[in-house]
Amino acid sequence: MTILLIEDEMLVAESLIKMVKQVEPGAGIIGPLTTVKEALYWLDTNAQPDLILSDIQLADGISLDIFAEYKHTCPVIFTTAYNEYAIRAFKVNSIDYLLKPVDKNELAAAFEKFHLLQSKFSDTDYIREMRSLFMDFNKSRKYKERFAANQGRSVALVPLSKIAMFRKEELIYLVNNEGNKLITDFRSLDEIEELVDPNLFYRVNRQHLVHMPFIESYRGDDTGKLTLKLKDIKTTDLVVSKEKAAEFKRWFS
Repeated sequence: MTILLIEDEMLVAESLIKMVKQVEPGAGIIGPLTTVKEALYWLDTNAQPDLILSDIQLADGISLDIFAEYKHTCPVIFTTAYNEYAIRAFKVNSIDYLLKPVDKNELAAAFEKFHLLQSKFSDTDYIREMRSLFMDFNKSRKYKERFAANQGRSVALVPLSKIAMFRKEELIYLVNNEGNKLITDFRSLDEIEELVDPNLFYRVNRQHLVHMPFIESYRGDDTGKLTLKLKDIKTTDLVVSKEKAAEFKRWFS
């Protein structure tokens, strides 16, 4: 099992590593990473770990912003000296929330919870049942067919057929079929992902959510990354990381 440790206090990190080795002697520990920026770069350039053990307050921000930016599926155990982040933490695959100073028994209990979840997801009957439930849900789900965007002083409804992608800069933009950037009222691409059909829209990276009909082709490079070319739209390179390349190819095929 591989554990990524995100913690900016070295004494705390050393204590956590010592406790992890006691309660999970077979685990491999990566880190500690000490900033939001460092963690985002690591997650963008490496395969996901089995588990993330993360402080919430870091030197350059809060680690919850990492998981708002990075689309991850691995579980997280948060540690913090404060409890005001608890509700937000449980929205990002958190399986536990430990107050500092971390107690060894509480850490062990968090790992027990992690292993219980692992056993559930290795049960083929359980997975089959959950997949069936999600398929039934998706079949009946209605996705958004048009989005409001600002055009000068006016607000227009743009149908999906004219949306090439959504782009995150300082604001969230809708890029239409003519390559024009229109401002939306959304605060994150995560919000938009919840509203569109995942068979048609793909989160290429932290900045771009692309509409399949506008993808003309893609090419790979020596590093394993993919670069997308859009139909009739000039834009900066849309790069799919090496870790997401295989997933993208399955989605696009």
